[in-house]
Amino acid sequence: MSMRKRFLSIAVLAALSVLLLAVQAPASTMKPKVDNFILFVDHSGSMAMSSDTFKGMKIALAKELATKMNAEIPELGYVSGVNTFAPFGTQLAPTKYSKPAVAGALGKISTNYEIYGRNTPMGMGLSDLDGVLAKMSGRTAVIIFTDGDSNYGIDPVAEAKALYAKYPDRLCIHVVSYADNARGKMVVDEIRALNRCTVVGDPKALADAGALKQYVRDVFYDVVEDAPARSMAPAAACESITLGNMNFGFDKYAITPDMEPALEQALAVLKESSCKQFVVEGHTDSIGTVAYNQKLSERRANSVVKWLTGKGFDGSKLAPKGMGKLAPKFDNKTAEGRHLNRRVEILSK
Repeated sequence: MSMRKRFLSIAVLAALSVLLLAVQAPASTMKPKVDNFILFVDHSGSMAMSSDTFKGMKIALAKELATKMNAEIPELGYVSGVNTFAPFGTQLAPTKYSKPAVAGALGKISTNYEIYGRNTPMGMGLSDLDGVLAKMSGRTAVIIFTDGDSNYGIDPVAEAKALYAKYPDRLCIHVVSYADNARGKMVVDEIRALNRCTVVGDPKALADAGALKQYVRDVFYDVVEDAPARSMAPAAACESITLGNMNFGFDKYAITPDMEPALEQALAVLKESSCKQFVVEGHTDSIGTVAYNQKLSERRANSVVKWLTGKGFDGSKLAPKGMGKLAPKFDNKTAEGRHLNRRVEILSK
């Protein structure tokens, strides 16, 4: 998936569906990143307007995306709620998470309401949400679906900052942005910039099923690999194995601490593999020249090779290769797509 996200997240694509020599692909366990979550939907007049940028009525698109997101969230014992603001309302009070309950609450959100005279007190909505957060214990994710077009009441950025101060290390605010004007984009960007935990949500990118799955994983859970089961299965063709996908911040190539769990998993698989050689491919997004991105992709590949060899893996088995910006997998027209393209992949030869 980590851009003012800038708040890096690591995407490890567990594509080991084949068996390595004497080792079966390990089973995996989902581990929740948060204890609670709230889907917080902007119900203002501007959200009921049709947007050329997003090709439809924003509130209807937000409701549809929230419903699809709910379908992807695993039931891992979360406490969940659904609220709206402008005006503030509760569709689902905090309760043990179930997909049907959240789907039903989202279904209650009207998309057919009067636009004119309906202000957008986003800051007041965040202030009112404090009463919900106060009843929750543990870590809470708030996913706001909004165009950021606040035009009434207290400053939403200041209110979001106050919530972070009140719930340090317990709260993370994520914004799925339907901003289609400069003012809305500024509010969204400033809220995202308050905490490195935030995961950028771009509705255009999240229209892709794979990107939506990755977003849900980045926000809601980790995948922990169990110990591999031993087997006498025959070796699989090495060329069919892709070990993983690691994402970097914009114009960055250094390995950061939050990348290390993904790299540790890759290292474990590399050590078990019967394959003799691997290509470490670095990639970039589309911003910048071909020449600059080629060098940047080489630096990313070399950073991963240096990390792996520093952990004792045989460097003679690794061949770093820069792919520049010429092999994107995701849509470079969106912030989320560009983030996912800033990646390193480890492939068997």
